[in-house]
Amino acid sequence: MRVINTIPSLLKIKGSNIMTMNRRTFSTALLAGAAASLMSTRGMTANATRLKARNVVLVHGLFADGSCWSEVIARLQTSGLNVTSVQNPLTTLAEAVASAERVLARQDGPTVLVGHSFSGMIVSEAGMHSNVSALVYVAARAPDAAEDYAALAKTFPTPPATAGIVFDGDEGRLSEEAFLRDFAGDLPAAKAKVLYATQQPFNKALLAGKTTNAAWRSKASYYAVSTEDRTINPDLERFMAKRMGAKTIEVKASHLSLISRPNEITQLILEAAGQGA
Repeated sequence: MRVINTIPSLLKIKGSNIMTMNRRTFSTALLAGAAASLMSTRGMTANATRLKARNVVLVHGLFADGSCWSEVIARLQTSGLNVTSVQNPLTTLAEAVASAERVLARQDGPTVLVGHSFSGMIVSEAGMHSNVSALVYVAARAPDAAEDYAALAKTFPTPPATAGIVFDGDEGRLSEEAFLRDFAGDLPAAKAKVLYATQQPFNKALLAGKTTNAAWRSKASYYAVSTEDRTINPDLERFMAKRMGAKTIEVKASHLSLISRPNEITQLILEAAGQGA
C-alpha cells in the first residue's frame, strides 16, 4: 500500500525537520494516503464480498410498468427466491426512490436490488438501504452521486429512441414506431404491441432528478449490457459498468433484454444473490 511504502522515506528526514513538521499536517498526509488506497480497492472488495440473498426487488424504467419483469420473476421464483416488482410511479426521482425504499423495508434480510433502464437511477440511490446486499443493472443508467446523467449521455452518440419520445403537456411516452423499432426491436411484433399498449407515461420532472448517492461505490454490482440497444448507447452502458467495477455480461438483445433474453438476466441476478457461478 502507498501509505506503508512512504513511511520509511518519511523516517529518513533529519530529526530537526521532523521536529519542525506540523504534526497535524503529517497526520493528514497519512490519512489522505490511506483514503486513496482504500478508494482504489473499494470496487474490487465490494464485488469479492457476496452475501447470500433470498429476496429480489425489481424496478422498471420508462415506457413500462412492473409487469415487464414477468419472464424474470417466474424464473427467480422457481429458484426459491422471494420476488417483488415495484410499481415505479415515474413522477419525480424522489417519489420513485421512496416507492422502492418502502418495498426494501419490507424484506426480511439480504436483498438484491435490480433496475432496468432509467431505474438504474433508483438503484443507485435506494441501493444504500441496509437490506440491499447487491445491485444489478440491466441496460440501465448508473450515475455517480450528483452526476448530470444527460450531460454524460451526450458524450456518446445519441440513440435512435430519443427522437421517438413525445409529450402531452408534462407526460412523456414513446411513439408506437419508436417503441416497436428502437425499444423492443427483438421481440415478436404482436408481443411488442401489447407492451406498447401498456406503457406507463412518465412526468417530465422525473428527468430533472439527480442522485445524491452512488450505492455501487460500496456494494457488489453487476451489469448486463444490451449490445443491440437503441435506447441507451451500448458503449455508454459499457463505460458505466467499467467505471463501477461491475461483474459484466453482454447480451445480444434490444433494450428489453429482460423480456427477450430472460435466462441470461435471471442467471446474473442469481449470481448476485449468491446462487450462481
